[in-house]
Amino acid sequence: MTSATAPPASLLGRLGTACARRARLVLVLATLLGAVAAAAGVGVAGQLSGGGYTPPGSEAARTQEVLTTRFAGGTPNMLLVAAAGDSGAGTALHRVLTEDPDVAWVRSPWVEPDPTLRSVDGTSALVAVRLAGDEDRALRTAPELVERLRGEFPELDLRATGEAVVNAEVNAQSQRDLLLAELLGAPVVALLLLLVFRTPVAALLPLAVGAVSVVLTLAVLVVVSALTPVSLFALNITTALGFGLAVDYSLFVVSRFREEVTAGAGTTAAIGRATATAGRTVLFSAFTVALSLSALIAFPLYFLRSLAYAAIPVVLLGALATLVVLPALLQVAAPALERGDVLRRWVGPVRAESPGWARLARSVMRRPLLLGLPVVAVLVLLAVPFADVRFGLTDHRVLPASAPAHAAAELVERDFPDAVRATVQVTVSGAGAASVEDYAREVSTRNGTVAVQAPGAVWVDGAAVALGDPARADGSTSWLTVVGGTGHYDAAAERLVREVRAEPAPGAIGVGGDTALLVDTKAALAERIPWAAGFIALSTIVLLFLFTGSAILPVKALLMNLLSLTASFGAMVFVFQDGHLQWLVGGFTSTGFLEVTVPVLMFCIAFGLSMDYEVFLLSRIREEHLAGADNTTAVVAGLSRTGRLVSAAALVVAAVLLVLATSSLSLLKLLGVGLALAVLMDAVLVRGVLVPAFMRLACRANWWAPAPLARLHRRVGLAEAD
Repeated sequence: MTSATAPPASLLGRLGTACARRARLVLVLATLLGAVAAAAGVGVAGQLSGGGYTPPGSEAARTQEVLTTRFAGGTPNMLLVAAAGDSGAGTALHRVLTEDPDVAWVRSPWVEPDPTLRSVDGTSALVAVRLAGDEDRALRTAPELVERLRGEFPELDLRATGEAVVNAEVNAQSQRDLLLAELLGAPVVALLLLLVFRTPVAALLPLAVGAVSVVLTLAVLVVVSALTPVSLFALNITTALGFGLAVDYSLFVVSRFREEVTAGAGTTAAIGRATATAGRTVLFSAFTVALSLSALIAFPLYFLRSLAYAAIPVVLLGALATLVVLPALLQVAAPALERGDVLRRWVGPVRAESPGWARLARSVMRRPLLLGLPVVAVLVLLAVPFADVRFGLTDHRVLPASAPAHAAAELVERDFPDAVRATVQVTVSGAGAASVEDYAREVSTRNGTVAVQAPGAVWVDGAAVALGDPARADGSTSWLTVVGGTGHYDAAAERLVREVRAEPAPGAIGVGGDTALLVDTKAALAERIPWAAGFIALSTIVLLFLFTGSAILPVKALLMNLLSLTASFGAMVFVFQDGHLQWLVGGFTSTGFLEVTVPVLMFCIAFGLSMDYEVFLLSRIREEHLAGADNTTAVVAGLSRTGRLVSAAALVVAAVLLVLATSSLSLLKLLGVGLALAVLMDAVLVRGVLVPAFMRLACRANWWAPAPLARLHRRVGLAEAD
């Protein structure tokens, strides 16, 4: 009995065979489960949360809580621009807001003599509002409140912006963009799969598994959101990731099934062999991606943590659907699998090996340095802009310029320049009034400080220029506002926050405000990044060692992944931070910085996807190596059999992710383009050139491990074949 027709002995092989033999039962159960999941997932967007980009327990957050509860002050999260002429309507608006239980405090020029709340030309008024509750409650409150106020006060021509309003519009826009992405992505992926598999039935099988994965994703989001807050962006990201990976996994299993059939196996035996070999790699790859995503749990921002909670089960379910549903589909569709080859007339019959990738592999193996070093140079050149990366938090510019909240924010910046300067909110506890004023006077002399508003006076360059607000003192706690001369997220504003925190104070201080929140967020991420990166590196090295038995290949994979990821980060800085080549991604408002959480999210997702392709390539090379092939032959054979599949899988995932670039939200554009670029560079440049070049230079050392590790691998290592 040949290996092609032998019954699979592995657990996965037996699973695939069992699903194939009970194909109709499996498909009926999968259809019922899909229907239940789809019904459960209806309206899931309404259960997801907005925001979550900042650490809730930070000093800035605690300070804002004190300011809200003790002084009805601090940073507003909703701004209303109103016509200033009708003071009666303005006063009534102030009263309605004050009496609303969803409003923590309100400030308006009709009640308080604050010149910063009057426009430069005097025709407009700015109403600063702090909505009660956390980010999620505020963004849910804002749209209804604004709509009600517009109905009650049409004469004021109200325009709304601010954090809560922006977040609400971002959430609404992301739901609309998700629908567009699904409408655009499905036919593109279908066309790519048709070109790869060449027959309609073979192309439809991965799409069917991808559809199952998306439906299960919605049900996963419902369950996870019932247990913990989940960012609304999880809906866009996890559906794209789950669909793309499920299609990728199916692509490899279907291709291996075709190989086994060509080698002479019957349908059921070929399915068993495919799940015993390619299925093993799929399962291993899914665990690798899940481990990369689990590093997001280390961060205190629920935007990142919730994506990990949602994406990890989605990835594993995609692999499970590939191992259970796909064998049943293959069994049913096998008679029609090769009918209707759309490319046979031009390129001949379907072959397991790709001549083009085989020629590339041989060329690289003959001249590893000549072909490898230019690729390294290109990746390093792309990475250079990342050295100048700057970070900020999401604001109105993430929305398209036509969005109401974006337009209103531009109006505020133009007509109320003093109201949008960077401000550092400071609470001082346990100090006397005289000591607080001395402290305020000293802070006002620091570089970058325009003025300091204190209970006793307004201080400029060490001199009192106006009376202060006695309401800024409450018992032993005082509230100071340090006004800077730049925008909230400028480097000068961050320096001002650090200097205020470092300034000797007469009592215990708390420092808050938008800039302080950015400083705290960056600090929280920086504190956890080494732990997350260390976990990803260690888990990757351990898993690849168990898979390959090599001490060299896991380190190589880690370094090459870092090289390609840094290159994609540099490209993102060039496009999204510096504003070059905007027309390629549909245009957006350049902020001069990247949203601080995006590189972390991109790294964890892209690293997992890169390891996905590394595993597929190494598994086939190792299979050839274990069969007795020498180093060069094994690499050429492995790349010729997987190069086309890896590039096709990368194109599928990139197509799914690039559809996010059609979004009106620059944050989704950044994620989609950045991840797609990372995937394509990794699949083509790294797997196509750098991996074979390295393996040629390392030669027999590729499979080397110290004797103790070699013995360990013989005992607990993972095998690709039975």
